[in-house]
Amino acid sequence: MTLDSVFRRRENERIARQSGRLPPGQSLTEKFPVLHYGMVPVFDPDAWRFKVWGDVEQPLALTWQQFNQLPRSTITMDLHCVTTWSKLDTTWEGVSLRTLLDMGLIKLLPTARYVLQHAEHGYSTNLPLAIMLQENFLLATHFEGAPITPDHGYPLRGVVGAIPGRDDLKTPYLWKGAKWLYGLEFMPADRMGFWERAGYHNQADIWKEERFA
Repeated sequence: MTLDSVFRRRENERIARQSGRLPPGQSLTEKFPVLHYGMVPVFDPDAWRFKVWGDVEQPLALTWQQFNQLPRSTITMDLHCVTTWSKLDTTWEGVSLRTLLDMGLIKLLPTARYVLQHAEHGYSTNLPLAIMLQENFLLATHFEGAPITPDHGYPLRGVVGAIPGRDDLKTPYLWKGAKWLYGLEFMPADRMGFWERAGYHNQADIWKEERFA
């Protein structure tokens, strides 16, 4: 890293903090750090299924081909990792949970209040349904115009971030979107996921710096 790049990053960090885009305890990065539990899984498009179950009228299972035929959404948002790095203005493409509901592919029971994201290696993470229906949560297949790389969650990952200027949206840390996602379990009561059971904060609000329980 050159001295010029250090000064540029610090200046960008100062601007981001003054403009209210950098939460407490965070530092800017121009890279996209790779952090995850377990090895990068091998993707088999013929065997892969996106599954929905729990407090829904009928379970759902979509093939990779069917999932890619769903209407797409694109959002640009700032990512904030619990390990203290932040990356601004990242652009993601994928399918919103609200789209699946509006299309009638998922019909929720009145008891559905929480969602557990299920991913490879037995990983899971939980969020209130209300947050996953916000504009800043996406079932993402693409990052910056290209398919997500395997180490960042290909073929599908949940991604959650902060949309600049949208103070009405609750924003948890990035781990609350699971890499290598394959299923959503809708639940009447909250149930903690992998890192939550290990001591990470269950709400994980970036602005309140809720990192650990």
